Parts: sequence; structure tokens; C-alpha cells
Amino acid sequence: VQLQASGGGLVQAGGSLRLSCVGSGRTFGLYTVGWFRQALGKDREFVAAINWDGGSTYYTDSVKGRFTISRDNAKNTVYLQMNSLKPEDTAVYYCALDRGPWDIVLLTTTTSYEYWGRGTQVTVSS
Repeated sequence: VQLQASGGGLVQAGGSLRLSCVGSGRTFGLYTVGWFRQALGKDREFVAAINWDGGSTYYTDSVKGRFTISRDNAKNTVYLQMNSLKPEDTAVYYCALDRGPWDIVLLTTTTSYEYWGRGTQVTVSS
């Protein structure tokens, strides 16, 4: 499986961006997809995840109410709608695919994800 993230850019605080993660292969729609981010000099951290059919989602506390994850399996795409962006959201954002079962503890860890896309830079100016 190959993943390609896009949609990043430079935005002012309070603005919005929508990231897309396009996956290859017929099995993309069978698995959990997560978004992570890594700010300069910091560890990669979990942002949000969605299960195979979109029926379950999970967010880190700092983005709840501002970010929305969704998916369109017909297009092999997972989206991350980011509203009310803050300077602290600045990071490289990565999407990843987890072939394991839905587990809200495990899905927040980078080691649960077997496939990663290249990141897309999000910069929020104050």
C-alpha cells in the first residue's frame, strides 16, 4: 500500500485547511487510517484516526472540536478537515495505515501503523 498526503500550506491563525490522503490498492478501504504530525524538534504525535468504514473516529484532545477526519473509500481517500487553526498546529502531517483491529489505545501509537505516506507541511502564522 502506498499513501500520499497533500493539502498542506501556509494559513493564518483561525483559518482552515483540508488534508487528503490517497491510498493505492484495493485493500485501502479495509483498514484504519490515522493522521500524525511532527513539529520541528519534537516527536511524531497522534492527531486522529478513522476505522475502515468511517463509523468510528478518534481524536487527540487538542484537536477535538476543530478537526474532522472522514473517508471516501470509493476514492481511496481519507480527509482531515482542520478548522480554527492555531500556531501550535504547525507541523508536518503524515497519514498512515493500520491493518490491525480498532483499538483506541494502540491506534495512537506510531508502531501500530505499517504504511506511511510522505508528509505535508502545515504552517499556521499568528
